[in-house]
Amino acid sequence: MPETSTTLRVRYVETDQMGVVHHSAYLAWMEVARTEYLRVRGVPYRSLEDRGIRMPVLAISLRYRQPARYDDEVLVKARLVQANGVRFAFEYDILRAPGEVLLASGRTEHASTDLNGKPCRLPSNLLCKIGDGCEKR
Repeated sequence: MPETSTTLRVRYVETDQMGVVHHSAYLAWMEVARTEYLRVRGVPYRSLEDRGIRMPVLAISLRYRQPARYDDEVLVKARLVQANGVRFAFEYDILRAPGEVLLASGRTEHASTDLNGKPCRLPSNLLCKIGDGCEKR
């Protein structure tokens, strides 16, 4: 299954009083990785918006395993695990680099909608780019 990797550096603002990355920062990192996944596959999120398509988040799950700390180099791997034209799901591994120590793993579920929030099918040419060929239609 296609996967992209995005490298980030933990910023001080992302840490809490305990000196670890606040749980909410992981969600932003997953979004960065997801939009980079789309860009690498030739479908920048901006191009979806320009076509009147949105991909709102329907559900998020995230399991924390080890804390990330200020100035850690973090690698976020994103992969599409479900795509049927209207619904999509991505899974993520968030790792500390070097060594790729697993810090967290997560999943997001999305729907393809029009500008009014009504579900709509993603055009097949875009679906083929996002997925691994066209077999996920």
